[in-house]
Amino acid sequence: MAVASDDSTEVEKLYQYGENLNESQDKSQNLKDYEGIIEAAKGSIKAKQLAAQLIPRFFKYFPSLSERAIFAHFDLCEEEELGVRVQAIRGLPLFCKDTPEYVSKIVDILGQLLTAGENVERDAVHKALLSLLRQDVKHLSRSLMGASLTSLFKHIGSSEEPCTDEIIREKVLCFVRDKVFPLKAELLKPQEQMERHITDLVKKVGFPSCSSLQDVTGSEFKLFMDFLRSLSLFGQKAPAERVQELIEIIEEQADLDAQFDVSACF
Repeated sequence: MAVASDDSTEVEKLYQYGENLNESQDKSQNLKDYEGIIEAAKGSIKAKQLAAQLIPRFFKYFPSLSERAIFAHFDLCEEEELGVRVQAIRGLPLFCKDTPEYVSKIVDILGQLLTAGENVERDAVHKALLSLLRQDVKHLSRSLMGASLTSLFKHIGSSEEPCTDEIIREKVLCFVRDKVFPLKAELLKPQEQMERHITDLVKKVGFPSCSSLQDVTGSEFKLFMDFLRSLSLFGQKAPAERVQELIEIIEEQADLDAQFDVSACF
């Protein structure tokens, strides 16, 4: 009973911290309340679940505590209790809503979490990643445009930055194939800039100009080529230089000592 009472007291304190912050006109003055929320990430299961909701909700108001807050939240994503992990994963996109400079870090973590074994957890990761990709569309800053895609593709690797974890690479490839490519019309906006951006990412990942361990398999090559040919950038009205760009990609990937019919890929 004493343990249950302690847990209840801890949760009550958390609710009070949250209420104080909700009611405050200048939330940045409620530093102690937010510190209490961060500390609760080390508490009982119920406290951790509530902390997973409150840490990202008030994150933007406390830049001086940003590192402590974000690492406490990352720890919650690795908790033994499934409910805590799922709640923490669902909260990850909120860190980037008003502080988009954290997109790369959050997407990097979510990419690693794609290896989750539980369906409900993996579903939460998929939804969190798609939420961040949709946030990319709203970023007017050129430096932030496509930041989620860039970070996600790093898990697939390139000749400059080879992927060191094949399991993560495979999971990210599957996510890109099944979730990102089908939503290209929604996610690749503004269209011309984002189609060029993802084309450059695909070329780095799939078709490195130099020999490397990251050379794609035949099925991956077809996946990327089919996707590139589906873009308006390389559509029926594409100028000759765009068609030539695709031909050069094929030539780089092909064994040029063997006979190869380039026209068969179009």
